[in-house]
Parts: sequence; C-alpha cells; structure tokens
Amino acid sequence: DALQLIRSGSAEMSEDLGNVLLSCTDLIEEMLDDIEAGGDSSSKNPDKQVHALHAWLQQQDAGVPEKKRGHGPHKIEAVIPEELPPEKSPMQDAGTEYAMTIVVAPDCMMKDVRALIAIQNLEALGTIRSMQPSKEEIDEGEFDGTIHLTVASDAGEEAIRTAAQGTEIATVEIRVPEEQMAVQAEPVAGKRPLEPDRKQSSAPEKNREIKNLRVDITQLDHIMNLVEDLVINRGRLKQIADDNKIKEMDEAISMVERSVSELQNLMMAIRMIPLSHIFNRLPRVVRDVAQYDHKEVEFVMEGGETELDRSVMDGLNDPLLHLIRNAVNHGIEDPAIRIKAGKPAKGLVQLSAHRDRDNVIIKLTDDGAGINVEKVKKKAVEKGLIIPETAATLTTDEAIDLLFQPGFSTADTITDISGRGVGLDVVRRSIESLKGTIRVETTPGKGSVFELLLPPTMAIVDVMIVRINNKRLGIPISSIVEVANFRKDGMHRIGKGDVILIRDEVLQILWLDDMVGSSDQCEILIVVQYQKRKCCIPVDAVEGKQEVVVKPLSSFIGTTKGISGVTILGDGDVVPVLDVNTMQE
Repeated sequence: DALQLIRSGSAEMSEDLGNVLLSCTDLIEEMLDDIEAGGDSSSKNPDKQVHALHAWLQQQDAGVPEKKRGHGPHKIEAVIPEELPPEKSPMQDAGTEYAMTIVVAPDCMMKDVRALIAIQNLEALGTIRSMQPSKEEIDEGEFDGTIHLTVASDAGEEAIRTAAQGTEIATVEIRVPEEQMAVQAEPVAGKRPLEPDRKQSSAPEKNREIKNLRVDITQLDHIMNLVEDLVINRGRLKQIADDNKIKEMDEAISMVERSVSELQNLMMAIRMIPLSHIFNRLPRVVRDVAQYDHKEVEFVMEGGETELDRSVMDGLNDPLLHLIRNAVNHGIEDPAIRIKAGKPAKGLVQLSAHRDRDNVIIKLTDDGAGINVEKVKKKAVEKGLIIPETAATLTTDEAIDLLFQPGFSTADTITDISGRGVGLDVVRRSIESLKGTIRVETTPGKGSVFELLLPPTMAIVDVMIVRINNKRLGIPISSIVEVANFRKDGMHRIGKGDVILIRDEVLQILWLDDMVGSSDQCEILIVVQYQKRKCCIPVDAVEGKQEVVVKPLSSFIGTTKGISGVTILGDGDVVPVLDVNTMQE
C-alpha cells in the first residue's frame, strides 16, 4: 500500500518511510533464514513493522485530499474492468476463451495475495474478459476464496492451468464454452473456412530444456581439487615422457594436456563471480553509518560486473565493509564543517573495480578531510609504537603505514562503529591472505584513496622455479619485476643489510640463508616488488616458468613468514612458494 502511494504520486518518499521499509526487508530476511534453518519463522514478530506502516499510512490519510487519493490510502485501483463488452474488446481475436474457477485453500492466511498472484500469471498469457469478484474487491479483502473468470488466450489449456496453479491454490477448473467448440469444429457453409486451430498454426511448442542447475558449492570445491590433481599429474606425466623420449606417449600427453588446460579454464570460469554480489550490499552500509553519524553521503559504485574467484570473494567481504565504514565515519566531515571548508554539504564516496592485466583493482575514494598525519604520529607516540624522535622523521607514507599496526585507532571516543582498535591491521591481513596488497593515498582537506590489488584467483598460479644451494623454490610471476645478473663487486653494506644498485635504484638484497642455507654460487638476481617496495633475491639458477597448484600449509605447521604454500612439480618434488608480501616485513 505504501509503495503504491509513492508510485501514484500521492505521497513522497521520506527518510522515515525508508527506515520502516528497510526494517521490513531485514525482518523478511530473518524469516527466510529461519525457514532455511528448519524453523517456521513464527519466532520473528512483525507487529512493530506493521504498526509503523499503518502509522505512516494514517499520516498520509490525514494530509492528502480525498480526490487525490482515489479510493483511500490503502487501496490499489483495479486495472481490469469487471466486464468488457465483446464488441469493444481490443483483444477479440486473442485466441480460445476459457471459463475458469479458481479456489484458494480454505486454511490459507493470505487468500487475496494468492488470488492476485494467479490473476497476474494469467494476464501474462492472455486477456481476462470478465472476473467475479473484481480485482479491486479482492484487493480490498472482500473475497471468500473463489474466483470465476473468463480468459482469452492462445497458449493452450495446459499452460493456462499451470499459470493459475500455485502455492495454496486448492483447485483450478477449466472449460471451453460449447458454442466456441462448435465454431472451431466446423467451418461455416458458403464462407471461407476459418483458420486452423491457432495452437496448431502457431510455432510448435518449444521443448523447455533445463538451462541452469543449482550446484552445492562443496561439490564445486571438490571438482576444483580434482582439477588441481590433474594439473599436478599432467606435469608428472610430461616429465616422465621427456625423460624416456617416447614419441607416442608425447603425442598422447599433448592431447591430455590440452584437455586438462581447457577443463582448468572452464572450472576457473565457473567459479568466477561478479563483484556486484558484494557491492550490492554496501549502499545500505553507507546509509546506516551516515544516518548514525548525522552526515550526508552520496555513494557511487562502478565496475560491479568485474569477476573474482569465489575463494577470493569470500575473504573480501569483511575488509570492504570495514573500509566503507571508515570512509564515512572517519573520512567524510559533518555537513557544517564541509560547508565552512567550501565543500558541498553532501560528501562523496566512490567504489570502483576493473581488471588490469592479471589483477583486479578495487578503489575506494572519498572527498573527505583526508588522513591527519600529525594526529597519526601523536597517537602512535601515545601508544608507545614509536618514540617522539622517530615520529619527527617519518615521511607521510611511513606515518600512514602506522594505521595498519595492530590495535591502532585515531578515534577519540569509542562508538558502535569505531574506536575499538580492531581496524586496518585486520584489513591488511585479510587482503594479504588473499595474496593481494593495499595501498593508501591521501591529500589533507581533499580526501583519501584506498586501492586494493587482488589476483582474480588463488588456486592455480604461474611461478618461476629457481634453485639456491641445490634446493628449489617457486616465486610468483606476478611479483617479479625483472631478472638480472648478480655482480658481487657492486654490493654494499648499509647498516645490518646488503644493498645493490640496479638501474639507478638502490635495492635491498634478501638472502634466503635461513630458509635454504647459504650458497657461494649466486649469480642471478630476481627483482621482486611488493606495493611500491622493491628488493632482490640472489639465486644460483633459474629453471623456468611453470603453472602450478599452490596448496596452503597445514595447520600443524602453522603460518611461516615468507611462504604462501607448497606445490608439487612434475618430478614429484615438493617446492615451497615464496610470499613476497611477508618477506619484506
């Protein structure tokens, strides 16, 4: 009833009505969740929402003139007349007429709703010539559960019956008037024969194939594991064929390799989900936080069609929610402060996503106050994270990096939204667990940009296999900037670490002695990058690029800094895969 008033122009949408309607949808979601869990939703009481809707409708009733309201604020006008004279019907030749009787189940709690659904379905198949009671009377609740109507349609009796049947519809009776059956049976003498039965002359009824299937996600995960096993065994077979130099086996393996690659690509595509699945929940979050903080915020989303693997998507929901809340709560200023600063009273928060080569980039931009670097330094000193002397020498990027320290918060008071010290450190850990990175740019008084760079999938990746001290390691190709010769005479000692000059850049050297032992043969440098930071890893040899399945470390081993997981190569060797994100911490 409320939405009909808005649609007809008799009332205007307001913040109060928006709150009531959102409360209704929240309750309906809770009811559905309860039913899915095996309950009957009776534990969810809708009285509060129903009373709020009635109160709003009564306000409209008191404030809107009678002639503008029509039949009253609670009524929806019937769009189908009770009786349409045959000579005036624009759909006279719409097909066979069917006299129907529809009976709603006696114990149905919402007879009018069930009847209106059946009527709506029939309208989609033809023209309703007459109906008793009328649609308006049904809508007003003057309905005992039985409808008598006449429908003209060329869809066929079975389609008409199916359309009328539905939840809590007890019976559907259909009959074709005798005079119409006689007209269809014989042509009139001396006149041009009538056209063949419209049902026969129309295109043959399509065989309704099942186009979509609902599959349990655990089954998809199991199939993905089998595909990963195939990828590993494909490499193993290829290695055996190379060692034994059997031509027929090489040819067979090449065909198997093509099939496995196609299956792998197909499986990855099935697991890809558009970001709109997450994005569509966020406008509500922005609205709630803005209302809580008494701020005005315009929220714009772009790139929701960009796709990510389900495994990446699952871990992205919470970090995005936290960043959105932060943007509204910390970033956007109060309307009075914005106006004083020469800005529009309404703040702008923009979320966008796009593909960039092998990665997905998600940007969250706001036009708020930006990050107060001096306030960040002061809070860091108060919490004992740094000493005052260090704070004075920090660059803007280094100060912003303090925001990602555990327990750090710039909020002055603890509220429902912020100030608890559970903040950006959790966001960074979540993004890094997805093999992604987070970068921040800020301009005081102008706003901030949080940029997330994520791999589209985590399961199967390209790595470069290297050897150090006769031990093999995998380095993700996405992290590698270049491969260079290692000239040890160009190495210098700065503080406790070694550095080298490459292409006018001074890069830190990461020795992996603790991981694989020291080697005197290191002649190659692998330059890797994490966010804006570069470093280089000395290796003995580069064996080449390979597509591998990265399996996470067992919980028995626990988290190992610098290692994202392990993979099995074609010769059966178990090789650690480096995590460039955590190596440079």
